[in-house]
Amino acid sequence: MAVICERFDDLGLEDPGKEVRLGIMGGTFDPIHMGHLACAEQARVAFALDAVIFIPTGMQPFKQGKRVTDAAMRLEMVKLACATNPCFDVSPIEIEREGLTYTVDTLRQLHEHYPSNVELYFITGADAMLSIAKWHDSAAIADLAHLIAVTRPGYEMTDEAKAELDAANFDVSYLETTALSISSSMMRDWVREGKSIRYLTSLAVHDYILAKGLYKD
Repeated sequence: MAVICERFDDLGLEDPGKEVRLGIMGGTFDPIHMGHLACAEQARVAFALDAVIFIPTGMQPFKQGKRVTDAAMRLEMVKLACATNPCFDVSPIEIEREGLTYTVDTLRQLHEHYPSNVELYFITGADAMLSIAKWHDSAAIADLAHLIAVTRPGYEMTDEAKAELDAANFDVSYLETTALSISSSMMRDWVREGKSIRYLTSLAVHDYILAKGLYKD
């Protein structure tokens, strides 16, 4: 059986009778930034998650034809960002999987790997949650994981949107996180323009980006 991650590969085995909550944070992470990390940490606390695994995407269906940094480099940046938090880890399973990356395939792989006492909590932004019904085999996602829709001040899901998700049988919880006005695209632009991105991501990731000359063109 493939290894999911280093820190939490045996999650749930120590006490099969105890419920374990595993958060899943997916994304391109090109690059990972403080907004991602703060979101995962706030979700971990709010939902009493035992661990959060970051899973960088391989070949994302919605980003075909767009320029994306080499997968190995994106994976390394996420590893650097998560290294200092003992509740975080990183998995390469989507990068290692051939073909397009679909969330439903990742959730199925995690279900096959972990024992039945491990409950999956998929963390994603409210904007992405609005389009989840259009995702590949989206109906199965509702059966595989609890969904955490992350909102922020000034961007909240309407009651109508929530009702639509309920009608589609998606088990969605909502979490308003601290507003961090950071995006990966903004960081790439700033590097290209010669601006400083210090404190927008971890120092280790900041130094990696500079050392590898990423996002300069």
